[in-house]
Amino acid sequence: MNQQSSIVHSTQASNLADILERILDKGIVIAGDIQIKIADIELLTINIRLLIASVDKAQEMGINWWQGNPFLSSLAREKEKAALDATRNTAQGAPGLASLQQRIEALEGENARLKVEETRVQESRVHG
Repeated sequence: MNQQSSIVHSTQASNLADILERILDKGIVIAGDIQIKIADIELLTINIRLLIASVDKAQEMGINWWQGNPFLSSLAREKEKAALDATRNTAQGAPGLASLQQRIEALEGENARLKVEETRVQESRVHG
């Protein structure tokens, strides 16, 4: 009797392994929507989409979000760090940028003042 239960257990484990292998190989999608309404007023909607598949199958389907996620990919983490360093270097190495901004603001102010003066001259010609 003891041998029969071990054989049944072994068969069940192989069936579970086969099912898991098939799911990962083919992929499975589970979808569902949850809505909470009171008196026909929608308070909350949750759309659930779950895909279970192997990494290879996901890449075949064009899903590769983990490659660009810095928490999951060291390459993405390095790219993010390089971009952050470049941004910092630009901000630190560009004190001239602040002075250019000041010059632009001064020129825009001067341009506005000249436009007002030009308008006054044109009005004095019309009325004078």
